[in-house]
Amino acid sequence: MPLWLDSVFKLFWDLAPWLVSLLHVGFASTVTVHALLNKRDVHRAVGWIALAWLAPVAGSLLYLLLGINRIRRAGVALGLKAAWQGEPGCSDADAEPDAPGQTSLAGVNRLTRKITGKALLAGNMMTPLVNGDAAYPAMLVAINGARRSVTLLTYIFNHDPAGRAFVAALKGAHQRGVEVRVLIDAVGARYSRTSVVKKLRQQGVPVAAFLPPRLTRLLAQANLRNHRKILVVDGELGFTGGMNISAGHWLSTQPAFPIRCLHFAVRGPVVTDLQRTFAIDWAFTTGEALRGPIWFAPNAPCGPVLARGVTDGPDGDIDHMRQVILGALAIARHRVCIVTPYFLPDEVLLTTLQITALRGVTVDIVLPARSNLPLLDWAMRPQFARLVSSGCRLHLTGPLFDHTKLFLVDEAWSLIGSTNWDARSLRLNFEYNLECQDPALVAQLNTLAEDRIACARLLTAEDLACQPMLTKLRDRMVWLLSPYL
Repeated sequence: MPLWLDSVFKLFWDLAPWLVSLLHVGFASTVTVHALLNKRDVHRAVGWIALAWLAPVAGSLLYLLLGINRIRRAGVALGLKAAWQGEPGCSDADAEPDAPGQTSLAGVNRLTRKITGKALLAGNMMTPLVNGDAAYPAMLVAINGARRSVTLLTYIFNHDPAGRAFVAALKGAHQRGVEVRVLIDAVGARYSRTSVVKKLRQQGVPVAAFLPPRLTRLLAQANLRNHRKILVVDGELGFTGGMNISAGHWLSTQPAFPIRCLHFAVRGPVVTDLQRTFAIDWAFTTGEALRGPIWFAPNAPCGPVLARGVTDGPDGDIDHMRQVILGALAIARHRVCIVTPYFLPDEVLLTTLQITALRGVTVDIVLPARSNLPLLDWAMRPQFARLVSSGCRLHLTGPLFDHTKLFLVDEAWSLIGSTNWDARSLRLNFEYNLECQDPALVAQLNTLAEDRIACARLLTAEDLACQPMLTKLRDRMVWLLSPYL
């Protein structure tokens, strides 16, 4: 090695610790300033700042990857929403109709209207579809009978028997001259070894992947996923809920990993909101605007349910679901029932649930005894003791993994859709839910919840106290990661 090169190498080696230290201080200082100016939650700000300083360079890189929301859809979304105000069913009336005999809902009605900018729409019909056995045939029949258009948005679209049935139906509709658009989350599409995006493109079906995590924008968008599940046929018949397209939901086919879930067929004026939500996501992804009678139908009133679409995501809609949930808990008088596969609410939601139970409201929380994500199972457990001690009833279902998402309040208010009770759904994912007000619908959904409770194990304070110390330590260590799970 030449003498001069050897000298340069030694100089660099001598200066390396100082350079690394300067990088660490510079990066950590930048994270500190950014977190102080942009984080709305003090615990998150403190956590990220501590990680940046205590984990040299690596902590700052994690903040760049997971801690910054760089997506800016608000302007796009607002522009598109304004453009679609003229579509049938898109006008927002000033007056909020009330569910019969439910004047106590006036507060949550006002809150949700202020948050979403949408009116509560009368005249809708919601039909619960239990598991893929009811949902998939109904959805496939709708696609096969489509005359004008089919729009489909999903998080997971597996290339398995269920997925192939949908690919065939979408291909058939496209070949019949029906306008078809399919939007699949780019990460969710990779749950299957064979890409359904590629398969649909091979069949000529217009399909797009939502926010592909390419290297050029990996730091910006890798953690922001579209978790919505929306299917609209001819602008008239909608489907939404918690169900992905996966053979695991089709229980009669005896899948290797069976998954219980709940979906809904939707008719009435609120279907326009489902279609508008798809159209905004599609335009954001592809630049194509979907307008006109091919996509939007008049949708006259056809049922008793008052309904409103609630969108949530890390853009202009951030915190919508969390605020609606808090508002609904505030007006609860008799009973709250939560059915969710993942339960990692933040401190405010946890405290509100405790207060709701301490007010004398019955609070039932129905969770799977074992989910498909062991880390989440462990992270959830440290919260249970404080909920049980406050009077909340925790029911653990099994042996099948239950992916159902329901939120019921008293006798007339319900929330159905794609949102889980965890940080990912409430802060990072794009979600879609329907706020529904109808005593008959809530009674029907309450029956489904009670069926689960009847077969579940009630978690007691004694059960929690008897956990081995190593198990408690493991759960507590994973619980520290709950804001990022």
